[in-house]
Amino acid sequence: MNKELQDSLKRKAAVKAADYVENGMIVGLGSGSTVTMLVDELGRRVQKDGLQFTGVATSISTAQQAKSLGIKIVDLDMVDAIDLTIDGADEVDSHFNGIKGGGGNLLWEKIVAINSKKIIWVVDQSKVVDTIGAFHLAVDVIPLGSQHLLKKFDDAGLKPVIRIGKDDHPFKTDSNNLIIDLHLQKIEEAKKLADYLIKTVGVVEHGLFLNMVDTVIVGKEGTPQVLTNPNHG
Repeated sequence: MNKELQDSLKRKAAVKAADYVENGMIVGLGSGSTVTMLVDELGRRVQKDGLQFTGVATSISTAQQAKSLGIKIVDLDMVDAIDLTIDGADEVDSHFNGIKGGGGNLLWEKIVAINSKKIIWVVDQSKVVDTIGAFHLAVDVIPLGSQHLLKKFDDAGLKPVIRIGKDDHPFKTDSNNLIIDLHLQKIEEAKKLADYLIKTVGVVEHGLFLNMVDTVIVGKEGTPQVLTNPNHG
């Protein structure tokens, strides 16, 4: 899929997702290129339609963008709960399991997600897969001992690589942690892998978001498709 078509599909899905935001809501705003389009649309509605809601951002860049468009942003600890979080995903399968963390914000994204009453992911059709794993799995780790973690993951056959940023130095998250990307190709036992990773000392969080999302809006030619997780009431 060429980038121009992909961006067009993502934009349609992002505009569709923005329709779920209503006056008075507390809304979690995710990270990444699709969410950038979502925030642009929400900013337009704030300025043109008088939409009033409060946002909780999952990254510094999202917070800055939202504030520049007149969207009120507060810290997570300033609200009791989040009505709705809208985010992107790097992959999602038919069981509503997904991989997130391509942008490196998985820790904040997961913290906001677990404090949300409802979660919507916005993706283009290329992100919908039979089995997750082709996209590298991000693991957020503290810098201390990261080389030992790298060796541990390598010994376990997880094909780990320290993520490098645009400055050719190790990528730093908004929490000043490092990212180890696991190049697995296919994840057959996602829950088992998730349990292993989160119980490994030095790991802060991983990019497996298993059965967390309620609705997935898929950008495809024509009208975006809305998928509803049957496991959620």
